[in-house]
Amino acid sequence: MRILFASSEVVPFSKTGGLADVSGALPTALAKRGHEVVVITPRYHQVDVAAYDLRRKRTRLSVPVKGKPIHGGILEGRGEAGVTYLFVDQPGYFDRDGLYGTDGKDFADNDERFAFFSRAVFESCRLVGMSPDIIHCNDWQTGPIPALLQFEYRDRPELNSTGSVMTIHNLGFQGLFPPETMITLGLDWNLFTPSNLEYYGQTSYLKAGLIFADKLTTVSKKYAQEIQTPAMGFGMNGLLEERATDLRGILNGVDYGSWDPKHDKLIAARYTAQNLTGKGVCKTHLQQHMGLPANPEIPLIGCVSRLTTQKGIDLFIKAAERLLSLRCQWVFLGSGDQDIEEALRQLADRHPQKIAVQTGYDDDLAHAIHAGADLYLMPSRYEPCGLNQMYALRYGAIPVVRAVGGLDDTIENVSADGGNGFKFQEASAEDLGKALDRALKTFTDRDTWAELVEYAMSQDFSWDRPSRQYEIVYQKAAALRNP
Repeated sequence: MRILFASSEVVPFSKTGGLADVSGALPTALAKRGHEVVVITPRYHQVDVAAYDLRRKRTRLSVPVKGKPIHGGILEGRGEAGVTYLFVDQPGYFDRDGLYGTDGKDFADNDERFAFFSRAVFESCRLVGMSPDIIHCNDWQTGPIPALLQFEYRDRPELNSTGSVMTIHNLGFQGLFPPETMITLGLDWNLFTPSNLEYYGQTSYLKAGLIFADKLTTVSKKYAQEIQTPAMGFGMNGLLEERATDLRGILNGVDYGSWDPKHDKLIAARYTAQNLTGKGVCKTHLQQHMGLPANPEIPLIGCVSRLTTQKGIDLFIKAAERLLSLRCQWVFLGSGDQDIEEALRQLADRHPQKIAVQTGYDDDLAHAIHAGADLYLMPSRYEPCGLNQMYALRYGAIPVVRAVGGLDDTIENVSADGGNGFKFQEASAEDLGKALDRALKTFTDRDTWAELVEYAMSQDFSWDRPSRQYEIVYQKAAALRNP
């Protein structure tokens, strides 16, 4: 199949979260299965043209935004397994620090930026001579694409039989803008209704994709169920219930080329499930690097996360005084809500022997935490899929997670019958504390712990199975347009 994969961020070129990891790995997995895959994404400020050997196409984009033509260009690169990368180049929109905003605030013209990008996806097809069987859209930034395809671009010969798939990576981000954004998009005002793009008086880019895409996916089986409920549907649950037969949960995979201690160049020592000597080296290195006492006998708990209430970090803060009295150490890496960042810093100041905190994001340190930690904390209020718990398993850092979304799908509670981690049900400091108590008690039984680590590291969450499942979705979407 000819697959055009549209995403606002793609590893290794740009990243704010798991969307980028998926957009980097899934197209490669599909290409390895014999498909012709083109990834299209904005060319942001940090995309180094020379470093990635990008070549400018001898074509110019002209895209209407607010009824006026906005001009841009296309750069092309090649990736693993023959994947082609197209970069939409429009400096006025994308040559900035930050992908969607800076200093915790969204860019005021995000509606224009991603209206331009969505239309540029279609114009690029024409300019590079591509006739895709499927356009795979990802999150709100590409939500307008299925609507534009339906109402404007369907008549073009290269797009006449193109199917569309929309993947929800996080329903909490919906691309909400003022009503006049309909003019920005160039869509008819008749579509500004509750049964179309209107969402409580605003225009929703995500809703455009959820309504008009041929097929919908999200990033775990459990999350596909959760988003059809009022508790986790963010007001879209009714729509998703209506489209339940078109919605499929496909668990994300892990790029073991980047996340495997057997060959990870970013960690202090490499290791395998059969020889864990290097993990001990990584633990000592992490303790020393973060200013904690280097004691191999003390359980070390790691967390790499957005520091927000969605990620449940406030649950740790509420229980911190009791948890910090336990015989363990903690390392946090991430950024997010200022009050949560400050609360963690204050805890580190009061308990420098027990907890270390670094705000911001550091890829080297993220790998070091997965490799050096004995346990890995993910107490999310909701988690569409989560990748870090799967990374942690491969590195032998046993996850402690709340039983939601992809965390519930990937982690099985440790019991006499097996298991690969520790789960708790309620979003409460008390339930979190009980799960950690169980984990720390298990850690004291060294034989049981060694077996648990070996089993966790043997888990396979590669992209092979998810890529096959996406093939099925693509085939069904394409068949709707080209029986």
